[in-house]
Amino acid sequence: MDLALGGAPFAELRQRAAAGLEGRVLEVGFGSGRNLAHLPAEVSLLLAVEPAAGGRRLARKRVAQSSIPVEYVGLEGESIPLEGSSVDHVLSTWTLCTIPGVEQALGEMRRVLRPGGALHFLEHGRSPESTVSKWQDRLTPLQQRLAGGCHLNRQVDELVRDAGFEIERLSTFYMRGPRLLTYMFEGRARRL
Repeated sequence: MDLALGGAPFAELRQRAAAGLEGRVLEVGFGSGRNLAHLPAEVSLLLAVEPAAGGRRLARKRVAQSSIPVEYVGLEGESIPLEGSSVDHVLSTWTLCTIPGVEQALGEMRRVLRPGGALHFLEHGRSPESTVSKWQDRLTPLQQRLAGGCHLNRQVDELVRDAGFEIERLSTFYMRGPRLLTYMFEGRARRL
C-alpha cells in the first residue's frame, strides 16, 4: 500500500486533504506516515491510530524526520483512547474502506473532535455509475480478502453525514485507473 499510494497524484491529493489542519490532529489510519510531509506547520502534534505493525515500521524514518511530533495513541478506529473533544482536527486518507466497524469509528472520530473541529477525508468508494457500482458490489468480498478488508463500495459521504457531521466541502471524481478502484470522495466535515 505504501508504494501503491505513494506517487505524485497521491501527494497532490494528500496536500489538499491536509490543508487547514492545525493544533492537535488525530490521524486514523496513519499507515506508513505518507501524510506527514504534507501537514501544515500549524499542526503542533499528530496523534496516530494504526493497527498494522508493518505500517508503523515503514513510518519510523518519516516520523524521525518530521518536525511535527507524532504520538501513537491506538490500534483501532472503533475505539480511540482519547478524551472527548480533545483534538482540533481528524484526518483520514484511504482508511474508511478497511475499518470493519466504520460507523463506530466515525462515531469515535466525532466524539474526540472538539466542537467546530473538522474531519478532513480523502477516500475511495462507491461509484455513482450503476454499471461500475454493480461490479464493486460483486468484487468487494474478493477485495476484502486480497486487500486487508478493503471495501470498494462504501458510500463515504453518507457514512460521514450519518455519523453526525455536516459536510462543508465535498469533491467527487475518478482518479486515473480502473473505475472500480478510483472513485474518490475528498472533503471536510464539521462536528455537529
